[in-house]
Amino acid sequence: MGGTFDPIHYGHLVAAEGARYSFNLEKVFFIPAGNPPHKPDHIVSGSPVRYKMTCLAVASNPYFYSSPMEIERPGPSYTIDTVRTMMRLHPDKRIYFITGADAILEIFTWKDSRILLSMCNFVAATRPGYCLTALNEKLDSLPNEFKQNISFMEAPALAISSTDIRRRVREGKPIKYLLPESVEDYILENNLYQ
Repeated sequence: MGGTFDPIHYGHLVAAEGARYSFNLEKVFFIPAGNPPHKPDHIVSGSPVRYKMTCLAVASNPYFYSSPMEIERPGPSYTIDTVRTMMRLHPDKRIYFITGADAILEIFTWKDSRILLSMCNFVAATRPGYCLTALNEKLDSLPNEFKQNISFMEAPALAISSTDIRRRVREGKPIKYLLPESVEDYILENNLYQ
């Protein structure tokens, strides 16, 4: 599962656990983006901070792991490079990339998107009631061999967003029950998002 995780929250964790169960995955690696190329104007917290929050969030699940591979790799963080690394590290495994349905809408702007779509399965997590019309229209232009590598999964906690959590912290509003307590404590102790 890739993302900026700024901060990681229950929506990410619920989506990952749902995908683990639905697709019978052995492990889920949470990989914070090092230098996300799609967010050049967005100020992202430092990589060590986001990695630490991810480690804290996944610590209680024996199937979840946090990986620093993108934050340790110099230059922009491209999904295709991460998938290639995972394939090299796990040559006998099928790779699934878990992300939000909104990110799948932008997949054609990703580096080497058509190659990427042929390399692994994508799990597009959606919130309940999410309208898939725009996504289906965009995917209709894909050849069938790519479309069959994209699955949809409803994740009930995806109404939670990192953007909203950051805003709530700035405004002094509570964030309890939106993310793991260990991550909430880390945010407050380190004065993040002020």
